[in-house]
Amino acid sequence: MTQVTRFTGDAKPYGGGDPYADYRSAEIPFADLVDLVDLADRRLGAGVVAANDEFFAERENLLIPEPAHFDPEHFGHKGKIMDGWETRRRRGTGAGTPHPADEDHDWALIRLGAPGVIRGIIVDTAHFRGNYPQAVSIEATVAPLSASPEELLADGVEWTELVPRTAIGGHAANAFEIAVERRFTHLRLNQHPDGGIARLRVYGDVAPDPEWLAALGTFDLVALENGGAVEDASDRFYSPPTNTILPGRSRKMDDGWETRRRRDKGNDWVRYRLTEQAEIRAVEIDTGYLKGNSAGWAALYGQDQSAGSEEWFEILPRTRLQPDTVHRFLVDAPAATHVRIDIFPDGGISRLRLHGSLTAVGAKRLAERSAQL
Repeated sequence: MTQVTRFTGDAKPYGGGDPYADYRSAEIPFADLVDLVDLADRRLGAGVVAANDEFFAERENLLIPEPAHFDPEHFGHKGKIMDGWETRRRRGTGAGTPHPADEDHDWALIRLGAPGVIRGIIVDTAHFRGNYPQAVSIEATVAPLSASPEELLADGVEWTELVPRTAIGGHAANAFEIAVERRFTHLRLNQHPDGGIARLRVYGDVAPDPEWLAALGTFDLVALENGGAVEDASDRFYSPPTNTILPGRSRKMDDGWETRRRRDKGNDWVRYRLTEQAEIRAVEIDTGYLKGNSAGWAALYGQDQSAGSEEWFEILPRTRLQPDTVHRFLVDAPAATHVRIDIFPDGGISRLRLHGSLTAVGAKRLAERSAQL
């Protein structure tokens, strides 16, 4: 583990105005990499399955995709209502020992939305200025995605330490680089001894289950949960291209990918990496909720890097798109490891689905990689 940001101590009390004006953050090398995904994204199916205490604020807030909100006037019967996970103050055993013991701590169990190799973690204490934990530690394990809290906490479960007990700061993005080349499904977030954390972000590479994909046969080859990823894009001005391979349909305009307005004669594009080498048979391009700003036309190209080729071949010719519409196409194209969608001239799409099957070579390589994790 490498602690990327080293914020310690309290932040100043809130003095009015923009609550993020004095938020402590720094450049984080892994947070903005487009080929990494937040494995703890609620939209992928992640969840906080249990916590030992959530007296002031619910554990589920940890995984809300949006930044933490602060309302200085929001109070309830238990006190200040915070947008995060906050536990009560721990106490010692009596008047002679009023302070908690060194080993006392609170914990939360997190199920990742997709199993994967973790590259970096952000423990965000936004708006927790004097009520953040003194330190945190994080462990990880592998279990069925449906494992219960009792099963995860049972004797004999092997937990791997990702972040040892480390001091953090309040109202700050506390970031850690992780160098453990293993596939994990669940985390245990510990705060020592108590306090509040606004958000948890777990950046990494999805590592899908080869047996599950083999049983499916045909699946979405570019979906995040199946190991697809965005590698690059021409523009991320209004919303990130990774949105296009999230599960489900878009629910609002910024839940897809939208570019700024072009004033030249070029076009925008996104390059994707598929689960592995595969044959694509059906394509869906969805412009849901993009009405006056959807792409006008789209074309799709493939590339097979496993064959050492850098040439792009056509999968779908330039085709007119309608606003707020699901477009479906049957295609017949060579095997590919990468796909690029070009949109003309600009605008956006909400989702891209590439249905097909892994080749024998692709399935073999995926199984070999999985066995090494």
